[in-house]
Amino acid sequence: MLDVIKRAYAARGDGDLEGLVAAFHPQGSFNLVGDRSALHLTGSVEGHPTLREAFGQFIAHFDFQKREILTELVDGNRVAVQSRMVIRHNPSGKVFSTEILDLFKFQDGKIVELVEFADTALVKAIIS
Repeated sequence: MLDVIKRAYAARGDGDLEGLVAAFHPQGSFNLVGDRSALHLTGSVEGHPTLREAFGQFIAHFDFQKREILTELVDGNRVAVQSRMVIRHNPSGKVFSTEILDLFKFQDGKIVELVEFADTALVKAIIS
């Protein structure tokens, strides 16, 4: 599971949309936790077509320049990963640092669920 996650992280860092989506189960979901009325990027998407669309937008707008994995916890088919990130908001050119917590659930060797906790207030300030 950690290898799948690291390949997905590498694909995301390289801007490899298809490599990122390939890490997900066909019915896999991604949920950026937060108040959708405060930040339109939050919410959940499910299935390869919608994952491809959402991740494509994220890749276009946010360049993950550096990821330092701080913690990895594995329990059965679940993994938690805490990362320290350096991210560039492409439209504005602003670069910022933040921490992210990813909670993964696996099925059939693929990510079936990814719930991501990020500093959405910071993201909102950066993109405003």
